[in-house]
Amino acid sequence: MSPRWVAVAQVQEVHAQSGLVVEAEGEFIAIYRVDDSFYAVEDRCSHDGGSLEGGHTIGDQVVCPRHGARFCLRTGAATKAPAYAPITVYPIKREQDQLWVDLNR
Repeated sequence: MSPRWVAVAQVQEVHAQSGLVVEAEGEFIAIYRVDDSFYAVEDRCSHDGGSLEGGHTIGDQVVCPRHGARFCLRTGAATKAPAYAPITVYPIKREQDQLWVDLNR
């Protein structure tokens, strides 16, 4: 399957440690900035289905704002209970000041 790159945000919209939730073609995606790298994951905690919006990052992990579950931004793996199932990770690229996500992951 070939990539389906969709523009989702400007670089300056994504703040370190707090992230940004966007909607792209009906999919809600949480975008995080760690140092100079960007990560995109589905905006859904696998523990309770709630949004990751408002969750902060610790290193390359995002912390769910409700129950403290953690997910690796690189792989989507659940790294701390109460979540055990992974979340989807989207390929993301930067072209100048624009961030793009591949919806065909």
